[in-house]
Parts: sequence; structure tokens; C-alpha cells
Amino acid sequence: MSPLEGIEALAGLMPIRFHLQKISKRSLIRPFKLPGNHLLKTLLNDNPPSTKTPNPHNIGSLTNCQKSLIKGHLPDAHTKTLGIFPLFSPGNRIMDIFPNRFSFIPVNKKVENCNNIRGHELNKTVLRCSSESQTALVITDASIKNDIATSISHIHSFNCPLVKTVHHASFVTSTEAELFAIRCGINQACAINNVSKIIVVTDSIHAAKKIFDNRLHPHQIHSAAILSELRTFFSSNESNNIEFWECPSKLRWRFHSDVDQDSRSFSISPSYSTKISWDYCKKIDCDDSLNLWKMTFQASDKKGRNFLDLLDDNF
Repeated sequence: MSPLEGIEALAGLMPIRFHLQKISKRSLIRPFKLPGNHLLKTLLNDNPPSTKTPNPHNIGSLTNCQKSLIKGHLPDAHTKTLGIFPLFSPGNRIMDIFPNRFSFIPVNKKVENCNNIRGHELNKTVLRCSSESQTALVITDASIKNDIATSISHIHSFNCPLVKTVHHASFVTSTEAELFAIRCGINQACAINNVSKIIVVTDSIHAAKKIFDNRLHPHQIHSAAILSELRTFFSSNESNNIEFWECPSKLRWRFHSDVDQDSRSFSISPSYSTKISWDYCKKIDCDDSLNLWKMTFQASDKKGRNFLDLLDDNF
């Protein structure tokens, strides 16, 4: 018998049975995480109408002939969701109306000493912001300890005291925490008078790009809130713009290190029940599937004889 499981392990492929098990678990989790007034729950509600004016989209109110004509509820739901959230509809998106008002400045990793170069660029940016009254500098970071996320943003502006925002959330992913920190920082920066340029410095540039991602994703509630703020900010003056600068954590840039230390200085224990985000559920379910795969792989005799048994998770 060929060592098929060993080949899959070398290729980094999870066995198909575990992959299907993970997908089936996610399909069961997702409907329960939707709010009660979500369009999909309305469509999938097969109970008889409880009011005198039943919802015409309720599946329970459709005739058998109508049900047979429906090819699927997801395309219909997607179309109606665009009507509910005009911020993401084509032609009305912020990248359609203000395509030149936002930009991303990642680290050029192809250049030698790229981190040192980025450090000098950020230092010049701080000096420029300290002398320009119309520029706000937002530095964000987030950390997770004991399943509790701390999102912090520092807002620097000309001749104004430092503004800090601190928020905690339980059972969320690092991307959600980082995006929420950016959301709070932009909200505070937009509230400052006479600001025409916002510079956001973050070590999670991928989270910042989620703001302008038109596809459906678990972080869309934060994207919608940020886009609403930016739409108002851009509409108030044609010169208003925003930049997102990447600052790797290993750079140890002084201003970002201050935010990072603040985010790690909190030690909080949840004292009440909290809701678990859909993205966090996916992460936990994926971790469970991987752990099950590891245990099955270690106990299997199909992997071949060239694999060493793992004694510790750290190796």
C-alpha cells in the first residue's frame, strides 16, 4: 500500500474526509450566527406566516409551483443585499466615486534593508505631520490575550493633545481587531476640524485593504462603517484624502511600539457571556479539523516509516 497520507502531509493537503467535515460544520454554524432580521433567515423561514401581512419572500408563503421555479435563494439574496447596502453596489462604491482619494503604501520587500528604509520614511512622515495643521496621523494596533482582543489607536494632530481609543472584544480574530482599531482611529481623525489628509499606520495592511473589498466577507460591518465616514470626509472637500502605511512589527518603530505596548498591557477576563464572531468560529473549526488530522496521522500506519513522531506541539 502506498504511503498516501505521508504524501498528503508533505504537500500540506488535509485529507478530503477532514476537509469535507470542516465544510459541513461551517455550513451548520453560519445560519446560527446570522441576526434575526437577516434577509437569508427571512428567505429560509419555512414556518407559516405569523402576521396578517406575510413577507412575500418567505419560503413558507410560496406555492409549490413557485418553489419549483426557484433555482436557489443565494443569488436572489445577494441581489437584495446590494439594495440594502448601497455602499457596495456598482457605481455607488467609494472606489467608483473617489478612485484617487485613497492609497496603500506597503513595504517594498524586494529592496535590501526595506525595514530601515520604511523607518526613515515614517520618521519623515511624522516630522511633516507635526508641522502641518491639516494632517492627522493615526497609528493602530491590536493584540489578543486569553481570547480577548484589545484594539488601540493613537491619533496625532497639529497642536492638539494625543487622542487614544481603547476597545476590548471577546472571541474575535486578529483581523477583526485590527480593522476595528482602524475604524476607531479614522472616526476620531474625521472629527478633527480642518483635517484634509489622514495617514493610517498599521502592521496589518491586509486588514486595511478589507475596507475596499467589494466581495462579501465577515468584516463587512466594519467596512461599511469606515466607508460611510470616508464618503462624508471625501465629499466635504475635493482635496481630502487618506493613506495607509504598512509598518511591520519587527521594525520596532517608536510610535507603533508605544501602541503595541499599550495593547499588550491590559489583562482582562470576560465576566459576561459574549457572542462569537463567524470568522472566529471558522478559525476554531479549522483548528479542530487540523488537530484531528494530526492525531489520525500519528496513529496511522499508512504514512510510511520516514516520519518521526511529534513529542511536542512546538516542534
